[in-house]
Amino acid sequence: MFGIGEAVAAGLKVIDKFIPDPQAKADAIFKLKTLEQQGDIAQLNAFVTEMTGQVEINKIEAASNNIFKSGWRPFIGWTCGSIFAYNYLLQPFFIFLVIIFNPEFDHTTLPNLDSGEVMPVLMGLLGLGSLRTFEKHKGVA
Repeated sequence: MFGIGEAVAAGLKVIDKFIPDPQAKADAIFKLKTLEQQGDIAQLNAFVTEMTGQVEINKIEAASNNIFKSGWRPFIGWTCGSIFAYNYLLQPFFIFLVIIFNPEFDHTTLPNLDSGEVMPVLMGLLGLGSLRTFEKHKGVA
């Protein structure tokens, strides 16, 4: 299946090859570009509809009394936050304090939690939060 851009590129080639009249060619290109723009708007509308549906699902989950439905998002947030706190606050200070009292301490034996692994998850959670902040700022319910 062709994407919108690929279909337009193919259409432009066909127009260029088979329509010799410059005015008819310009009209055909204009119509093709209009259809391309409408296709992008249709994709954008589909995306917005999908995101709106996800927001409604999130509201229902958050209102649930079941901790397995309403608590998973905070759990993921706290887990990501704990990894960052360990990597950037606790571990460096711990190493600093231990080396003061034991200079031979091999700090490479401490576990290093890979924050790069959780960054996409955290950005997803923060992205949804910042989207809501943007909506509030614009006065959109």
